[in-house]
Amino acid sequence: MSHIDKDIQTILVNETELDRVTFRIASEIDRDYKDSEHLVLLCILKGSIVFTSELMRKLTIPSEVDFMKVSSYGTGTISSGHVNIVLDILRDDLEKCDILIIEDIIDSGRTLSYLADYLRFKGAKSVKTCTLLDKPSRRTVEFEPDYVGLEIPDEFVVGYGLDYAERYRQLPYIGILKPSVYEK
Repeated sequence: MSHIDKDIQTILVNETELDRVTFRIASEIDRDYKDSEHLVLLCILKGSIVFTSELMRKLTIPSEVDFMKVSSYGTGTISSGHVNIVLDILRDDLEKCDILIIEDIIDSGRTLSYLADYLRFKGAKSVKTCTLLDKPSRRTVEFEPDYVGLEIPDEFVVGYGLDYAERYRQLPYIGILKPSVYEK
């Protein structure tokens, strides 16, 4: 057991299940975008980097990858409710792009809802959303992602790109973090 594994209460999604889920989503994207001339996977940094790279490897259709970095969290575990764009997508061909926003997890839905509207306003040809994990019990806005890996309970999860205080991203699974770690 590694030093960081000891902070995990339980493994929620193991490596085998993550592989199965990303393959399923990639198959759905392949089917839905088979006629797209310009699919762009828009990875929302930092948490989505692992999911995006695994998803991209499983696609059979042509695609590009681009990045945005947004924040709706201050310090700690509570969303501020305000979406701050730290790194924007800058493309001259946005009106030709089918944008698929890739997110690691959806809680309130505010960030992804805001980003989808923002990219439509900027002139993207189409905008859809994809999330590895969904917590619909935490939703505060009307929002349904187009592609969902797994619906999970309202637990604080880390691993496979998800973090707490920039730690635990490298875990090859998704685990529930012990409350004693973040309730200090």
